[in-house]
Amino acid sequence: MAKLQDLFKQAQRSQNSGAIGFLGKNKAESKAHAAALVVEIPKIIAGSAEAVLKAGADGLLFNWDGQDDTQLETLKKEIEAAKASNENLVSGLRLTDNLKTLEREGLSAIKEAGIHYVILPFNAPARLLAQEKELEKVVTVPMRTDDFYPLFIRNLAAFDGIAAVLLDFGASEQLGALTIEDALTYQAVREAVRFPAFFNVPSDLSEDDFYMLKTVGIQAVLLTADANGDTAPIKALRELLEKVFREDKEKEPSGPAGLRK
Repeated sequence: MAKLQDLFKQAQRSQNSGAIGFLGKNKAESKAHAAALVVEIPKIIAGSAEAVLKAGADGLLFNWDGQDDTQLETLKKEIEAAKASNENLVSGLRLTDNLKTLEREGLSAIKEAGIHYVILPFNAPARLLAQEKELEKVVTVPMRTDDFYPLFIRNLAAFDGIAAVLLDFGASEQLGALTIEDALTYQAVREAVRFPAFFNVPSDLSEDDFYMLKTVGIQAVLLTADANGDTAPIKALRELLEKVFREDKEKEPSGPAGLRK
């Protein structure tokens, strides 16, 4: 399906607004930005997903504890409603509990609810990577300071079924203040994990913070939605990502090498 690859690539492409046919749906203009913006909605409230998309999110992430199947029905309705704002919506699900009892049928039910990928904790059963292959798998990679950890984590590449990773480095605040020496610790793990990467970010992420993330190479930022429905942080982060992309493009040299300044 490669939905995640589509999500990452579409973020860096501008899309013009317009309508298809006399009764066609308007398509919101989308400016290219430095990384895909995925917003996590911990609690499903009717209309919340559509509001998040209108605020600037590229994709959605929900949560499920693996027990209440009725939540999947609610989730399916919310995703269908949200597609009115983005017909190419890519939705994910963070599996938070009861992974040992999750079987192929459960993964199939998740896919039927409109979910394209699931985020698995590091201690999830390895068999889940091989089950329901149309449902892409994202593995959470924790940060450890052991000298041999980069060599250990490099073995993730030996597993089939992993589409991306969520880097759980526990450094979502004051990223811009990290020294080169500090950054090397994260870079060693990032180099070992060659998959496309998500990274959790705070609502007040600064431009300096994001440039630090660029040094370790991320494809998507993951922001938790405000519990009270405030979408201002989403809009602010989207504007930041657009600004960084625009500034980087302006700095790129153009023309023959001999004419570059």
